[in-house]
Amino acid sequence: MTKEISRTNAVIECILSRSAAKYYDPAAALSDDEIRALVRIGTSAPTSFHMQNWRFIAVRSAEAKARLSPIAWNQAPITEAAVTFIVCGQLADSSVIPDRLAPLVEAGIMPAEMVPEWEIPARNLYMDYPQRQRDEAVRSGTFGAAAMIYAARSLGLGSTPMIGFDAEAVHREFGLATNEVPVMLLSVGAERTGNWPQKPRLPVADVLDLL
Repeated sequence: MTKEISRTNAVIECILSRSAAKYYDPAAALSDDEIRALVRIGTSAPTSFHMQNWRFIAVRSAEAKARLSPIAWNQAPITEAAVTFIVCGQLADSSVIPDRLAPLVEAGIMPAEMVPEWEIPARNLYMDYPQRQRDEAVRSGTFGAAAMIYAARSLGLGSTPMIGFDAEAVHREFGLATNEVPVMLLSVGAERTGNWPQKPRLPVADVLDLL
């Protein structure tokens, strides 16, 4: 069933054929517009209460790569891929919700009187719970990165999500705000030969409970 679906659905085929890249063509670059397009796609991912609590730092110059590489275990994709994004999640903050929802109200998507119905529950959920604030930062950054991973694949580009880095050093070296968490590094670029196909996964029966 899965193989049959993948043959007729480009999105599913993209997901099922994606694998983390190890080898990149270091001569291949992405334009700033291409980088912006990937981030725009990333920001289409869901966030709690539409907070959009993320930021993406595109490390693409030789100078910036030289700053990132030693605090990220000198992993090859950082220097060889066209760009490595520092995916930052921001601590969940309900006070931003009216501003985030304002474009929805202006577009007639959401009635203005509904805004407090989102802001008040978010305040109760996050305000006094630092761990929830951080968990939401990580969730949001991960959702955004996942959208970029599959978008890159659909464009014929490789990608490599990485958690191997000194978070405190990244925070300091790249000027992250106090409310920002470096969730992961995500390298994106043109692949060269030698990368593996997608690795076999556990059977669905091992990971799914149908209740």
